[in-house]
Amino acid sequence: MPPRRKRKTTTKEETKLKKQREDCVTSIKSQSLTEDLGKPFSLRRCRAWFEHYAGEDEPDTIGPEGVEKLCKDLGVKPEDTVMLVIAWKLQAATMGFFTFHEWSKGMLSIECDSTAKLKAQLNGLKSLTRDSATFKKIYRYAFDFCRNQDQRTLDLDTAVTMIQLLLHDSWSLLDDFLQFLQNSKYKVLNRDQWCNVLEFSRSILPDLSNYDEDGAWPVLMDEFVEWYHHKYPPQSSSA
Repeated sequence: MPPRRKRKTTTKEETKLKKQREDCVTSIKSQSLTEDLGKPFSLRRCRAWFEHYAGEDEPDTIGPEGVEKLCKDLGVKPEDTVMLVIAWKLQAATMGFFTFHEWSKGMLSIECDSTAKLKAQLNGLKSLTRDSATFKKIYRYAFDFCRNQDQRTLDLDTAVTMIQLLLHDSWSLLDDFLQFLQNSKYKVLNRDQWCNVLEFSRSILPDLSNYDEDGAWPVLMDEFVEWYHHKYPPQSSSA
């Protein structure tokens, strides 16, 4: 008998087979991810995960390149607020760097030992900024996290960037305040000034009508109010 010819696969059948293979791969990946998320925290896995991002020259430190790689794997930008929340959870001392001590202690607190687990918690971590008391802690932490460790103040460019990041959704006077800062005599902000910016944004009305110039506000805020009134002169009420 002549050999049986192999039936030629049609384009429609090829498309169907391709989709079946893709569905199979997706199912396997999904099952693997579910199994990973269900595993209890392991310091050994946490160490291996850390080493994936640590530099060869400094195996106990994740540097800027490693942080950037982590962000890419998480699907977030380095300047995303959630990265600051993660750093706060780790109590990282220096922006752009994570030591293994910080990493292991912080990741244990949120029970993460893989990128998949951390990615699954991103929404929950970001939601922490919606709690007033927690946000205040994160905001205050940001001052030490972002300043140079050999200085007690925060340079103005960094301060402006961080205030923009942290308050852009909650303070109607933000653009005016940043304009004031960038055109002021100030080159740095100290801790008291930094903390009072948040308190001012929370307690003072958008028209500044409840601002007490004899209150305990730092001179920085007095000068901002004066600058604001000069830019937007209060309208006198008609008789």
